[in-house]
Amino acid sequence: MAGSNHQEGGQSKTGQKHETEHEAPPSARRVKTEKQQTLEESLNNDKSPENKKADSIASEQVDKPEAQKQSAVRPGEEPDVPHSIQEKGVIYFFIRGRVNIDDPKTVDDVARTFILLRPIEKDAKLGDGSIGDARNTRLLAVPKKKLPLSGKDRFMIFVEKSNASFENLKKKFLAGEDYETKTAGTRHTPAATPVGEGVYALTTTGRESHLVYMLTIPEKLDSAQKDLGIKEKGSFIISTKNPNYGGPANARLPENPKFPKEVIDEFRSLRWLPSKPIHLDYPNAQLLLVGESSGIEKALEPQEKDDENGAQKPEEFMESLAEEDLQRMRHLTDQQSESIYADLQAQAEDYPRLKTTF
Repeated sequence: MAGSNHQEGGQSKTGQKHETEHEAPPSARRVKTEKQQTLEESLNNDKSPENKKADSIASEQVDKPEAQKQSAVRPGEEPDVPHSIQEKGVIYFFIRGRVNIDDPKTVDDVARTFILLRPIEKDAKLGDGSIGDARNTRLLAVPKKKLPLSGKDRFMIFVEKSNASFENLKKKFLAGEDYETKTAGTRHTPAATPVGEGVYALTTTGRESHLVYMLTIPEKLDSAQKDLGIKEKGSFIISTKNPNYGGPANARLPENPKFPKEVIDEFRSLRWLPSKPIHLDYPNAQLLLVGESSGIEKALEPQEKDDENGAQKPEEFMESLAEEDLQRMRHLTDQQSESIYADLQAQAEDYPRLKTTF
């Protein structure tokens, strides 16, 4: 992550780094509303019964999109896509503190880590401006809080939301909420706090799928990112669980993903499949992340078809996308946090700032 950065109260200039922001976040709250029950909610047994009620609707209804707004995404400008790239896009990392802890001081104060994936066209380049709301963002929940670092780390995650609009994310994910309990009175669920942004790709090597990312913000890793297992460049082997097979009681979700028949048929009798983009489009899909201590090398290994078709090498492809995103985020605003929220069409002053240290 090389290059210049945003500065306080002025335009970004070459050679400057993003400003590190440590101030305590403002209180961002929302009114508790009825919605589909998730694993995070089902494990919170201190809430009143009416706040635990699950919505029978599989996906939340959102208003129809407005006229297409200006977006940084420029489809058709990147023709030489490597064969191994199944999907690419922008990735965001967030954390949420435990109940009543708005500003976590250690990883133990974190309730859960989240990954947001905003896919873009594989043949698109990134220009200036915000990413635009295509209402295709996915929210992945990481119960372990830390990301896997080596092959010894095998962490289950799940799709919390799919096809989400930015407005939906603002109301149902970014904001905190207060709720009443019979035993402890008013409890406060903190707002989500950003800890990173960058670009990602879902790649395949034939036998395995990989989720690989390159971080753009912060440009220099600090203790919070390191403690959470977020790297400048990172990768995981990613597999999708067959919903027809049960799991440990503490890892079961309230509902199975509503995969279409063609996905279920592809599993046959297998417990796991290498993940595909379609798998991430269904809430409650369970995914296994396995750390790769070797870094991004395996995830971005060139394929024979790339040489035949004259495509870019996968690592060069990702590096180019990361540089485009870096320049794009610098031009959005002078502040790291503001860049992330501007991209998500949210007001930065309403939410916690980028966290770089515990």
